[in-house]
Amino acid sequence: MNTVLSTLRSPRKLTTEILAGLVTSLALIPEVVSFAVIAGVDPKVALYTSCVMAITIAFVGGRPAMVSAAAGATALVIAPLVASHGLDYLIAAVWLAGALQVVLALAGVARLMRFIPRSVMIGFVNALAILIFSAQLGHLFDVPWLVYPLVAFGIAMVVFIPKLTTAVPAALIAIIVLTGVVVLFGVDVPDVADQGELPGGFPTWMIPDVPLTLETLRIIAPYAVGLALVGLMESLMTAKLVDDITDSHSDKTREAWGQGVANGVAALFGGMGGCAMIGQTMINVKEGRARTRISTFCAGMFLLLLCVTVGDVVGAIPMAALVAVMIVIAVTTFDWHSIAPRTLKLMPVSETLVMLVTVIGTLATDNLAVGVVAGVLTAMVAFARRVAHMTRVRALDVDGVRTYKVSGELFWASSNDLVYQFDYVDDPERVVIDLTDAEVWDASTVATFDSVLHKYSEKGKSATIVGLDGASLRRVEMLSGNLGDS
Repeated sequence: MNTVLSTLRSPRKLTTEILAGLVTSLALIPEVVSFAVIAGVDPKVALYTSCVMAITIAFVGGRPAMVSAAAGATALVIAPLVASHGLDYLIAAVWLAGALQVVLALAGVARLMRFIPRSVMIGFVNALAILIFSAQLGHLFDVPWLVYPLVAFGIAMVVFIPKLTTAVPAALIAIIVLTGVVVLFGVDVPDVADQGELPGGFPTWMIPDVPLTLETLRIIAPYAVGLALVGLMESLMTAKLVDDITDSHSDKTREAWGQGVANGVAALFGGMGGCAMIGQTMINVKEGRARTRISTFCAGMFLLLLCVTVGDVVGAIPMAALVAVMIVIAVTTFDWHSIAPRTLKLMPVSETLVMLVTVIGTLATDNLAVGVVAGVLTAMVAFARRVAHMTRVRALDVDGVRTYKVSGELFWASSNDLVYQFDYVDDPERVVIDLTDAEVWDASTVATFDSVLHKYSEKGKSATIVGLDGASLRRVEMLSGNLGDS
């Protein structure tokens, strides 16, 4: 198991972590600058946010090697607030969002991850890959023709260099080589400097100039809640993805409150708020082979130092190099097995539908959190429908008594039609409803049986329920007759 201490004692492992952090920091710059444009803030705000969040989460986060920074999903949430009330209100909202994330973490929100089905995770991964790839397309249109051979050469290096050596991340080699080619031959192609102005100094403290009133709270609260929920969902989903890639377990509760702390610290420096950066985390973990917090810390420190001290050099990096790296990440991240004809043939239609809903929901809104929620809701409906169809009712006549044997899981989806399974008119005077092979899960089922008994009573017939035990019996005894008119 890779730990910070074991890595510090191993020059080879430490080098891997440092180089992974360097590659990740270079990939962060154009991404977070573009997110600043979406949010309507100065690029410096997004870059400072990313530096501070990455450094902070390296200490307080629960998922080693995961990178948090100013993100696209959070930028979409706060953009209307920036447009209507400005940067000061944004910072106040980020402070509140950080506090909410800590509270949600302590309340156990991370435990909800167990309810994320595998099909939603696959949809999440595939949507992520498509978003990463589509984000690169903007750098491939209306550009000089030399961009295309540079991107192709960069992709080839990222793919084939690991077959020769893994001592240095292939992505870093590709960035250095392509930058050298562009600078040496004076090739005029878009570079990082074209994406926005890089900061010229270190971040400073910033206290938002907003009145401490209920009106201010009313303004920022909706955005803070959205920021907190979207940030937590993307971060926890990314943490689970990294767990699968690295075959290791992470502390999701710590990651949840760590995100809150990181957002709070970023707000102290005038940050715009953020969450786990999925694409850059994939670069760090898959291309850079990082496994510890050292890489995350280095990504934040390198990002800060590169922007402040050698901004001109960083600005000279051609976008073609970063596009090449991100395209490879997108292609390798996509779960191609999930869309293979044999897989689609074997997989239940409902599972495939859940995956597609997750992907479509994400692509339609450019928000992974929306896609995940849509996928989970679809999975819940599909599961309820499948379980509801497993309920069976059989009628037996013995000595003038009709016994209905009910089997299956009885809840709102399966019990709503149960009232129509009994022959109230032609049944004999005595009716027994045997629930030995059934489980009663909710008040809807109890209300249904109340209605059944009431219908028999109206016909002057005696109906009794038998076979209940345990939680089902307690639920019926507690609720029966107390749910309103039958």
